[in-house]
Amino acid sequence: HRTPDMSINNEWAVEFKIVRPFGDNGIEAEDWSVNLLHPYEGNVSLLGDCEKLMTLSPYAKKAVIVIGYEHDPVKISIEPLIKSFELLAREIMNIKMSSRIEQTRKDLVHPEHQVVRIIGWEILQ
Repeated sequence: HRTPDMSINNEWAVEFKIVRPFGDNGIEAEDWSVNLLHPYEGNVSLLGDCEKLMTLSPYAKKAVIVIGYEHDPVKISIEPLIKSFELLAREIMNIKMSSRIEQTRKDLVHPEHQVVRIIGWEILQ
């Protein structure tokens, strides 16, 4: 098994994914949703990370976090992708996870990534 992206006090195992519909150059990114939705065991998508975390025994708590960027106003919303991840995880792959926790920050200085949405779920036993 791969180790988690981050371990906090050997209690939390946390995996992170970045979601950016647009590259730094302002051009729509190809395959930008794959980081979350590739639903096959052994891959590096967020769904694969959830499966991996469920098998890690030394950690009492486990979580997955998405760092998502959008324009202001939104050109391509990441919301359909986030909802698709939640649906696939819960309904198709039977991953038990908490409700979504989210924080949004606006007025970032980057010309393409003007809003950041930090979205997380605890993976439940």
